[in-house]
Amino acid sequence: MEFTMYSDVVLVRDIPEEGLRTGDVGTVVERHDVPGKETGYSVEFFDMLGKTIAIVTLQASTFRLPVHSDIPAVRPAAEAVSE
Repeated sequence: MEFTMYSDVVLVRDIPEEGLRTGDVGTVVERHDVPGKETGYSVEFFDMLGKTIAIVTLQASTFRLPVHSDIPAVRPAAEAVSE
């Protein structure tokens, strides 16, 4: 599947090294095409106040588009838990 720039996407697996979990929502900010490989995208993840918490380059199979049955949720970021 192809994703357009600045579209919201939902993670379908955890990315523990970045403190991201399945269901986290990010925004596509760049597309990366490498011949013979799955298309990659840079995705930016924000906290609820708009501060960037991670920008990660991921394969397209790592996320999906949101659907009407998705319900937003809030969880503390790994950093916020220790503050």
